[in-house]
Amino acid sequence: MAFPLLSKHHSGSAALKEFKVNRGKRVTFCFVLALPLVLFGVTGTLQAQKPQPPKEKEPYVTGRAENKTSSGKEGPTAKRSATNSATDSANPLTTPNDYRIGPDDELAISVWHEPELSQAVVVRPDGMITLPLLNNIKVAGLTPEEMQILLTEKFKPVVNEPQVTVSVKAIKSRKVFLVGNAAKQGAYALNGRMTVLELLAEAGGLNPFAKSKSIYVLRKENGREVRLRFDYKKALSGKGVNPELVPGDMVVVP
Repeated sequence: MAFPLLSKHHSGSAALKEFKVNRGKRVTFCFVLALPLVLFGVTGTLQAQKPQPPKEKEPYVTGRAENKTSSGKEGPTAKRSATNSATDSANPLTTPNDYRIGPDDELAISVWHEPELSQAVVVRPDGMITLPLLNNIKVAGLTPEEMQILLTEKFKPVVNEPQVTVSVKAIKSRKVFLVGNAAKQGAYALNGRMTVLELLAEAGGLNPFAKSKSIYVLRKENGREVRLRFDYKKALSGKGVNPELVPGDMVVVP
């Protein structure tokens, strides 16, 4: 069987056409392979350009909150401040165990875990005090310990297992009196031990015309009044007596 002969022109055209077809296939194949890489790169770029949420800042605190730790708990400085504040607010005096509370005394009453019931009070002239939930209570003539027992019993119906503490902030029921030629006459609170010299010093001393050798103390003993002589200059030099005052004494400076 005889095959038709192809001309050189026809043979070259077929080869060129086949070459173009093969080249197109190769380009398509390469594009398919490269497409995932292109898409991955675009996705990564978009993720990199995506705005990140702002980093949460540490809270800035001032005042009392500055003493808190990062966990929100109070640090040691805050605890010390609170302790000092509570101590300063009560500021109790050291009183004898047998001290009897009287009018004008300043008291600090603390009820454990009941801040609204804990407060400072002043004993009224009638010997009474007023407290929330309890109203009027007579406390004059009691020792601080006896007053604690009394308040504990009275709080029991309204407070679960009350724990009451009573302390004396200022003793003003124990008074002595100064009259005559002193710089400042009047009543003085006897908060502890006080001598005649100490009273006169607190009063600003004597007036220029005071008779310093004739000063005396009026005191009631066993229902009668006694007079204690006092020489200011001798006592000041340490050579004379300097009586210790008791509640109710009256120092007279002629």
